[in-house]
Amino acid sequence: MGGLSHLRIGSRGSQLALWQANFVAGELRAQGHEVSIEIIRTTGDAMQSLTFSQVGTKGMFTKEIEDALADGRIDLAVHSLKDLPTSLAGPFTLAAFPKRADASDVFVSERYESFAALPQGARVGTSSLRRRAQLLAQRRDLEYVELRGNVDTRLRKLAEGQVEGIILAAAGLERLNRTEYVREKFPALVLCPAAGQGALAIETRADDAETIEALGFLDDSITRFAVTAERTALAALGGGCQVPIGILCEPTNEGFMIAGVVSTPDGSSILRAEIEHQKDATPEALGERLAGELLEQGAGLLLRATLP
Repeated sequence: MGGLSHLRIGSRGSQLALWQANFVAGELRAQGHEVSIEIIRTTGDAMQSLTFSQVGTKGMFTKEIEDALADGRIDLAVHSLKDLPTSLAGPFTLAAFPKRADASDVFVSERYESFAALPQGARVGTSSLRRRAQLLAQRRDLEYVELRGNVDTRLRKLAEGQVEGIILAAAGLERLNRTEYVREKFPALVLCPAAGQGALAIETRADDAETIEALGFLDDSITRFAVTAERTALAALGGGCQVPIGILCEPTNEGFMIAGVVSTPDGSSILRAEIEHQKDATPEALGERLAGELLEQGAGLLLRATLP
């Protein structure tokens, strides 16, 4: 296959974002394309000192990158899928979902071998309302501390003793080769990941047929099915990035299984549902069915409790 003249990738400047952009660039270069990476500073990067709840998260890590895409300054953007809103603006499309990494959340600590081993009153760092709510349902005796910043920043705060443990996505630690203090992987029934966690999404202009075709080899059909089901369920529940909703769809021998968790922010009420994939069901139908089951259980009331 002959390469295009030049493909320009837009990326945030964090170590993890650059790992992701360089991974895609390497795959494209192996196909004969010339590739460059343009670093774009986003609103979310500029507001590291504020909590997610203070600034809101809809598009905070994507708006400036999409502006560059719309203006033709870049040809594609590589995102952590969980950072993307469930619906894209009209001129854009998600052209490819590379094979997904581990979707799990993990417990990271220098001193304690598991989440259960933390002493009463220990400080656990997480910036995620979803993680905090589900873990409060397990252990109300811990102090959950707002912890923002990139992976290195959070690991440094752990090393400095600001917290006794932190909760992070397994995929990011594996991609950065920073798994030395991973003590425990949480099962989805204990801590259900965010929709799209562990997956990358490659965004292009919807009318850029040449770039979309060039990315086709990177699109993994199993990943696309799973994350489409997850994002459909999240949208049907009315959830964005920063709500206490966990959704995970995984392949099984028969097809797919999808699980979902909705909780109040303080973890005092928690709803769970799990559905086996039905033969010939679309990912959208699977996601809508999961959302329907959770709404029947009263998820709407719980989610309204998260509104300011």
